Amino acid sequence: TFDRESVFPPPPHRKDTDSVLPPRYILQFLTNLYSSDYSYFFQVTERSGDAVLPDTFQTNHLLYYERFKAYQDYMLGDCKTSEVKMFTADYLEKIVEPCDWQALWQTDVFDVLVEVVDVDFKELKAKVELVLPLQCETRDCELTEETMKALLEATGQSVPLQELHVVFDESGDFDQTALALEHLRFFYKHVWRKWDEEDEDDDFDYFVRCVEPRLRLYYDMIEDRVPAGLVGEYHSLLSRCAEKFQEFSSLRNGLNSDSDSELDNVSMVEGLRLYEQMETLKRKLRIIENPLLRYVLGYKVNSGQQCCRAKGPRAAGGRVVHVVSASTTVSCLQSLMADKLSPEYSGEEFEVQFHSDPLLAVSACYEGDVVIVCPGHYSVSSSISIPDSILLEGYGLPDEVVIEKKSKGDAFVESTGAGVKISNVKFIQHDAIEGILCVRQGKLEMENCVMQCETTGVIVRTSAQLYMNMCDLYGSKGAGVEIYPGSVCSLVGNGIHHCKEGILIKDFADELDTMPKITMINNVIHNNEGYGVILVKPNENAAEGRRKASVAEELEDNGDKETGVETGGERPEGSMDVGGDIPVITVEEYRAEHPTEVGQEHAEGNDAIKRELVATSAKKRRLQRCHAKEVGSTQPDDNLMSQEMFVSIEGNQFKRNGMGSFGTFLY
Repeated sequence: TFDRESVFPPPPHRKDTDSVLPPRYILQFLTNLYSSDYSYFFQVTERSGDAVLPDTFQTNHLLYYERFKAYQDYMLGDCKTSEVKMFTADYLEKIVEPCDWQALWQTDVFDVLVEVVDVDFKELKAKVELVLPLQCETRDCELTEETMKALLEATGQSVPLQELHVVFDESGDFDQTALALEHLRFFYKHVWRKWDEEDEDDDFDYFVRCVEPRLRLYYDMIEDRVPAGLVGEYHSLLSRCAEKFQEFSSLRNGLNSDSDSELDNVSMVEGLRLYEQMETLKRKLRIIENPLLRYVLGYKVNSGQQCCRAKGPRAAGGRVVHVVSASTTVSCLQSLMADKLSPEYSGEEFEVQFHSDPLLAVSACYEGDVVIVCPGHYSVSSSISIPDSILLEGYGLPDEVVIEKKSKGDAFVESTGAGVKISNVKFIQHDAIEGILCVRQGKLEMENCVMQCETTGVIVRTSAQLYMNMCDLYGSKGAGVEIYPGSVCSLVGNGIHHCKEGILIKDFADELDTMPKITMINNVIHNNEGYGVILVKPNENAAEGRRKASVAEELEDNGDKETGVETGGERPEGSMDVGGDIPVITVEEYRAEHPTEVGQEHAEGNDAIKRELVATSAKKRRLQRCHAKEVGSTQPDDNLMSQEMFVSIEGNQFKRNGMGSFGTFLY
């Protein structure tokens, strides 16, 4: 039997302990529970054979479910942000042994063995004494018993509880102490933010609003469920927000509320600027932390994304035709020579090279090269990155030329070349986090291809161009095609079906983002779980709130705060609270009530898309004109049609989409 109370004590705070958790976490927890003994929760961190320090409890292996329940039921309950430290201290006081236990005091510079003689739970610190003779390990420094004693005297013999790792003890007396310190350490390292205590939404449950989404994001990242670019951007945003908060706090602490000097007025203006920048960064963090908005909005830059650089033309000139074939027959080679090589590539500038792996062939390409893939089923272990302008062509029908990716990664195929063309190939995706194909920049033409997705479909990033003709795309657990602001996307004669959404058009809150240029002609969009086409855009109230720049002036005049950054009931630009509000789906369904109305249904679907996108484009142009006037531009462009994004939307068929032909998603 498993005594749950011996691992987690009765909840001191939480009123409602029933919570819905992802099934995969519950299954993982139960598997570990019933396939191991009690020691699963308290493993030992063993040191190398020549180590002078004792072993400690290994507690950093805990599952999402275990941390979720510990924070929800025992440590934080339903406390407010301002109550976090008090609830944490109360939890530790009930669990942690007050004295007479040994721990390793671990810092970036040294690990030293100490004994805890007292614990100050309110300050989250412990009073310690050195264990003599001195037992320590150092990193790039030398420490003696005298220097360690001097260091402890300087700190008043107190060290943060987060830096203490309990020495392993087989008696079990300190198991709960080790577990409680692990929860404390993880919370302040991965969940808590320095700016949380200044959050205006202090009346809301801190666990629901902040802890749960951040905890889920942490485990999604370590389990490779989030694209590497998004992970990099999230950590970059965290670092930048911490820097801005530090600058803002230092500036605020230096202000004198009774002074009317010019220097203080300048500092107040600078403080307002830092505050607005910090709120913008916090808003972006909340979007990434919210699973729903993380999906529908994604991220706008490729921070941390390591794309291959373009090689350009060969230094010696000439072009290479790369023939890919695992094994082939003489007759196949003869047909290839007669159909492709002799008619098209018989010039002196062409050289032929043979490969057995399409990934190696693409990696060997320079600008202007050609890759011809012979019929066969090819398995690749990593992403195919295309940085140069090349032609990738399957010799045969798409079902005869199959490239399958089975390992994990971001996108399956990444295109950044200025002019890339892919034709007559079937791609099968497994475990790709970001998508089966991602056009990050440049231009990609796809013709007569099949894309069998397992996670996400085709992604067209900002400033990229995609021309997809006569292709078949299906199976995406997200959108079949995701179109970002500022991109160009032409879809002609394609089939997009059996995805969560057919086509997802993304619009961001920044009014400077330009709408994409979209052509949709004669596509068949059917049997998708949600909408055939869905537009994601900010709602009117959020956009209006971001444009109220007069709040800062009112704050300065009122002087309610010595920093001049009290926001009252309004938020500055970029501070939309996406953590608390649930995005709203506005449904526009176009279904035929009778079989004879099918043609009318398709026409209405096309018209609805055009109306909504044209209206959004006009709104963008108005915002851009307003922005141009604010920054002093004297020549705003009033010609909307000269920059109209929709070349053509006609002849598309929408059949059996679960939620209708077209809808808008307001966030």
